[in-house]
Amino acid sequence: MPIPSRADLVGHLVRTRIAGDVATPRENNLSHYRKLANGDRHYWLGLELGDRWTDEQDVLAVMAERCGVVDDPRHRHGQDTIDPELTVDALDRMAARLRKAAAGEQRVLFATGHPGGLLDVHRATATALRAAGCEIVVIPEGLEADGGYVWQFADVAVLERGATLWHTHSPEPMAAILDGLEREGRPLPDLVVADHGWAGCAGQRGIDSVGYADCNDPALFIGEAEGTVQVTVPLDDHVTSPRHYDPMTAYLLAQAGLTEDT
Repeated sequence: MPIPSRADLVGHLVRTRIAGDVATPRENNLSHYRKLANGDRHYWLGLELGDRWTDEQDVLAVMAERCGVVDDPRHRHGQDTIDPELTVDALDRMAARLRKAAAGEQRVLFATGHPGGLLDVHRATATALRAAGCEIVVIPEGLEADGGYVWQFADVAVLERGATLWHTHSPEPMAAILDGLEREGRPLPDLVVADHGWAGCAGQRGIDSVGYADCNDPALFIGEAEGTVQVTVPLDDHVTSPRHYDPMTAYLLAQAGLTEDT
């Protein structure tokens, strides 16, 4: 795929609603911010936030700064936004961490709680890092979490239930992987590239973690603000076609120096 310029990528993100005027409604965003602030751990995505984020307005302020949602607390209904410039800025930061991983031939673990949207983004990134000399971590066999099995599909860890790859925000599948590696006496990853609770759990355990998050998933943005997560890329994580993410992936890998053209 051709590598888009920054301007071309911004335009693509807006046209496909990966950023810009996204499908996630304002009401849903604010509901999730409130639940995080009220201590609902489902919305903490594996992070330990303590009592530092008990004000919904503080959460909104972080999301406006790092994701680009509307910063007016009086805007309670209707359209909300992700700033595509912030998306590309975060891709640049993620690319810098991927470049470091490639230079050090580090051990990298990939995982997704959104296989319907982001599986191929992670798969392509894993393929590029392996070609650069990185070790893509193979997860232990026989892992179970949340009533399902933790499998690896196309180099990406996923949760499987009933022969279906499962959408999950839970940190438990990542905890099962890290605990399994420790039981086998194997080294933990140098870097985790993930989303949802997979990324949050890894960051909370002190592993370098970068990931993707939607505007209704504030925890990873808070994790980046606090330094627990290294990079959080704001985007709609399940648009109408997974192919819409291909230009974004091409840009990311080019910025990381992981394509033949760079």
